[in-house]
Order: sequence, then structure tokens, then C-alpha cells
Amino acid sequence: MVDATTRFFEDLDRRGYDPLLAKSSGTLRLDLHEGAHTTHWLLRIDHGRLQVSREDQEADTVVGTSPELFEELAAGREHGVAALLRGDMTVSGDLRLVVQMERLFPGHPDARGPRRHFEVHQEVR
Repeated sequence: MVDATTRFFEDLDRRGYDPLLAKSSGTLRLDLHEGAHTTHWLLRIDHGRLQVSREDQEADTVVGTSPELFEELAAGREHGVAALLRGDMTVSGDLRLVVQMERLFPGHPDARGPRRHFEVHQEVR
């Protein structure tokens, strides 16, 4: 079974382009720390074109967190900026990429607003 983190990054790589990032460019590396082991995901963004790899290379922005927290983010059960403000994530480099990437995460299943799924109700007469 594939975890939410792997699904999230594989989906971004399959998309290849996301209009929400059309004005964004840069590299963002995600470091998932679990004890002495760190898993890396590298996201290259070029005016909305997306490329994902598992490389441990320098990046414009580096985000560090636990695998458990990123699972919650990728599943839409946690909000990245809130986690950052709580100190559950660290960011070095260009913070704008983190804020822009936040657009790609799913919304919480119970959320109201532009990320939730809308149901169509027809009035019965």
C-alpha cells in the first residue's frame, strides 16, 4: 500500500503542470526526519511545470518535518502554515515557495471554502 506522501508526490510528477504555480519557479526539498534516517523529496517548479525526484540536492527552499506530519498534510488533515507556526516544521531559504506549494495540498474533508467538494442540490417542486 502506498502512503499519502508518496501518492502526493507521484501525483504532482504525473501532472507535470499545475496552473496554480504558473507564476512560480524554484526548487523545494522536503526532508522527512525519522531518527537517524532522512527521506528526501525534491520538487522542481518552472512556471507551473513540475518535476519530482528523490534526490538529496541543494534547493532554494528546504522544509524539514516528520514523516507523520507530512502524511497528515498530504492527506488534507493538517495545514502546513499552522504546522510551521507551531514549530512542527522548519524552513530554510525562500519561504514563498512553501506558501505557494500550500495550494497543492488537499483541504480537510470537513473544511468549508474553495477546497471542499461542492454538492449539487436541486430544488424539488
